[in-house]
Amino acid sequence: MARSPSPPPSAAPVDTLPERKRGEGARVVYDILRDEIIDLALPPGSPLDEQQLSERFAMSRTPVREALVRLACDGLVTTLPNRSTVVAVIDFLNLHTFFDALTLMYRVTTRLAAQMHTAADLEEIRARQAAFARAVAGHNALEMIAANRDFHVAIAEAARNPYYLSLFTRVLDEGRRILRLYYSAFEDRLPPQYVEEHDALIAAIAARDVAAADRLATAHADQIVQQIQALIARDRRQDVPL
Repeated sequence: MARSPSPPPSAAPVDTLPERKRGEGARVVYDILRDEIIDLALPPGSPLDEQQLSERFAMSRTPVREALVRLACDGLVTTLPNRSTVVAVIDFLNLHTFFDALTLMYRVTTRLAAQMHTAADLEEIRARQAAFARAVAGHNALEMIAANRDFHVAIAEAARNPYYLSLFTRVLDEGRRILRLYYSAFEDRLPPQYVEEHDALIAAIAARDVAAADRLATAHADQIVQQIQALIARDRRQDVPL
């Protein structure tokens, strides 16, 4: 029988894990595993053994199991028919379906936000954008991914359609590893252009300019899709003399 792999190098030793109050164990496990999965420290297909995770985090299997259920809801882990759990694979063959959903959600939520937003919505959107700009300036990929997700969720909340909000949140959550690949194309040094694109979206929403909001959201989605496609198709062959 093959031995289960050891935890990744990024795994936090038990004595360095943050102190937790009663009932917070599942949150600790969820946060750490989510970041390792998004950052690809835990590659797609990696097994997640409850007993090993329980030993790693020095807690019972119950909070570990709760964390894995949350990660499954995020689309980051998969439970197999034999009840074992693995990091969800990235379906590159059908990535176009993700791109279709992402582009549609960018457009429809931004259009509706331009029509339906309140002053409080704009304040929240701008706060999320400020967090994204700080993450970009700090070249922190995980913070960029989280802040970008929160920025677009804030726009979706301003759109006042709970169905679109639910779908877009799922698309954004499941796409976080794809976004990690996107940022890696820039070696985590995202050009100011991408912060400026968010600023332009905010300006269109604030002006209630539905046509501009749609146009800018479409362009924003297009450049993300094109960058990821170029990264995946990049020729990495080496010219080795024989």
